[in-house]
Amino acid sequence: MSALGKVVRSGVGRRRVQTLVIGLATMMAVAASVLGGSLLAVSGAPFDDAFANQHGAHLSIQFDAGKVSAGQLSKSRNAEGVSGAAGPFSTATVTPRADGAGPGGPMTVVGRGDAGRDVDAVTLLDGRWPTRSGEIVLSGNSSLFPTMGMKLAFPDLPDGPTLTVVGVARSATQTADAWVVPSQMPALTAPGSGGYQMLYRFTDADTDAQITAGGKAVTESLPPGAAVGEQSWLTVKKTAERDTALYIPFLIAFGALGLVMSVLIVGNVVASAVGTGTRRIGILKAVGFTPAQVVRAYVGQALIPAAVGTALGVLAGHLLAVPVLAEAEEVYGTSSLAIAPWVDLAMIAGVLGLVAATAWASAWRAGQLRTVDALAVGRTASAGRGRWAARLAGRLPLPQPVALGLARPFARPARALAMGMAILFGTIAVTFTVGMGASLSQVMKAKAHDAADVTVAAPLPNFGPQGPAPEKQPKADPAAVAAAIEAAAGTGKYFSAATLRATVSGLTGTIYVIAFTGDASWGGYTMVSGRWIERPGEAVVPTPFLAATGTRIGDTVTLNGLGEPVTVRIVGEILDPRNDGMQVFTDASTLTAVHPDLTETSHHIAVTSGTDVSDYVDALNRDLAPLGVTARAGGLDAGSDMVVTLNALSATLTLMLVAVAALGVLNGVLLDTRERVRDIGVHKALGMTPRQTVAMVLTSVVVTGLVAGALGVPLGVALHGWVIPAMGDSVGLRLPGSVIAVYHGTELLPLVVGGLLIAILGALLPAGWAARARTATALRTE
Repeated sequence: MSALGKVVRSGVGRRRVQTLVIGLATMMAVAASVLGGSLLAVSGAPFDDAFANQHGAHLSIQFDAGKVSAGQLSKSRNAEGVSGAAGPFSTATVTPRADGAGPGGPMTVVGRGDAGRDVDAVTLLDGRWPTRSGEIVLSGNSSLFPTMGMKLAFPDLPDGPTLTVVGVARSATQTADAWVVPSQMPALTAPGSGGYQMLYRFTDADTDAQITAGGKAVTESLPPGAAVGEQSWLTVKKTAERDTALYIPFLIAFGALGLVMSVLIVGNVVASAVGTGTRRIGILKAVGFTPAQVVRAYVGQALIPAAVGTALGVLAGHLLAVPVLAEAEEVYGTSSLAIAPWVDLAMIAGVLGLVAATAWASAWRAGQLRTVDALAVGRTASAGRGRWAARLAGRLPLPQPVALGLARPFARPARALAMGMAILFGTIAVTFTVGMGASLSQVMKAKAHDAADVTVAAPLPNFGPQGPAPEKQPKADPAAVAAAIEAAAGTGKYFSAATLRATVSGLTGTIYVIAFTGDASWGGYTMVSGRWIERPGEAVVPTPFLAATGTRIGDTVTLNGLGEPVTVRIVGEILDPRNDGMQVFTDASTLTAVHPDLTETSHHIAVTSGTDVSDYVDALNRDLAPLGVTARAGGLDAGSDMVVTLNALSATLTLMLVAVAALGVLNGVLLDTRERVRDIGVHKALGMTPRQTVAMVLTSVVVTGLVAGALGVPLGVALHGWVIPAMGDSVGLRLPGSVIAVYHGTELLPLVVGGLLIAILGALLPAGWAARARTATALRTE
């Protein structure tokens, strides 16, 4: 081994605490960065690849067949900016029933003679494309489990056609739930319904504004009101990336905190090593080391633990990515997703390069020191530095050890600043994590709608008008359940909710319609904008529904698959992440004309003041037992695997940051106590007890901890105010103020004290070492 290698190895072994600090700091930064970079890669690549391979449609538009002809639509392909078009294809909304199963949800069927080539080239996943009437291909995203040879019946259509599943396919932009040959469409189209679908590709389609401009160009020459719905490829892409995109702002925040902390800690450790090793540097130069070799020696002492920490960080990032990538695999339903090798290589090179640059800058002073000056300098700090602070602290009515400790940061301001920065970032992480947990709790509260004291849930929801169904157990009479609730002693206000499945013109897939009987405004539904339902024909919807349909408050949408089309006006936007936000909330009387026999799937009750909920539930269940339903205390369950994953990730990364911050404090206090070992011996000789020594060392970090905590809390609140809305936007949710403003005055003070706790935690070990040091040994130390 070369002389330089021996110096590097000796330095790493001698400075074990500093080595551990650098390793943990880089591990934290790399773990968060690898996870964030991996999600950035997988969140967009699978969709982009599928879209490019299938020549996906930039815009699909649903037209009313009663207002426009196929010939008129064919001419729209020549509109300005259109680079390709497919259609018109006949469309219909149908409600199938699979072999021996209950009714399925409404689905959009499109008549296409082939899978296409230039626009929306549908990919066959299994089987073949239909070649004659009586055959159907289901989308891989269909609510029905697609099985080859499965029979689908349509009992609510004239003549009740039956189709056989001959294939499973996937459209990158989800242009349909199923496909049949064009000759099959008349049998699947109810009288007075049906429409056309046109698929367009535009020359410029990278932004929402360009998509909107393209949509106006193709509909400009068509009759007003002919277009009844549309879907942009950008909306589909955002939906496909939603699960993984949620984590990205959160991981960027932790990755940035980790990287900045790594730079600060590496710079501080190397600078401290240079400052405390001045005499050693002089000896190295005296025996022949060049200035460049001295600098490389200190850079090597930082790079070795950084390399180990980077390797462990890559491993930790891979392990943390497992649950997140598993959710992404469910989104794309294809081959297993894995972390791209280039992400690992980029993070390894970036972090090690950053560590090397920081260490080199901090070690540069070592190379510039003159040999004679370095040999002549001792380890003790300047005697005059910080004396004013010591005099001021001495005048305070405090015990002498406490006064000495309070004055110590001013004797080594650079070191105190470095410790303060470590505590600052630890406090930021803790504050942000506490706020994120509270915000996610508010989102889950909005999802659960658990304002009710008591809930009565029916076994199964009602999924729309159907033909004869297989024999099953009779459902509870909703009127009888409501009567029992109203008659129960202690019942205050209550409402019932019926759930149906429907479709919306222009969109594929199923949406959920929740129809309320009674006033549900108190049920825990969090409004983002607009107002609650006040009369029939009005509806409130979540933000993703507005984005998917391209609508705003005040617009109308048409619900299909409910027997007859139902038009509702959107009057409010609510926070509800269930079912990807594809829900419509309305009054039950809105659907009475087309669906008079709604079956309430749940009843939500608020008991009167002073009523014991447990006794009320017991009494109500005795009345409900003959009806086959059961009441229970509280609202509906709103557990979420994603929330559990987010909380676990944030807790893990925060603990790592706090540990790194505490180790940064430990490193600084350890250097300080070693420099002051002779002073400590003098204090002990004059009568300072071990307990007073511990108090002096711990007090030396109090000012630093309190100042860093006081600065870190508002910065953590600001970080939360940026990250949480960004996380909401990544999943298509606009978050109300109640989700963002989760910090309260009574909670902020403990968070400020948290900075002090981090400082004391890091100073405990050096304080114990100083207390145990023998007086004679300390006095003999140079």
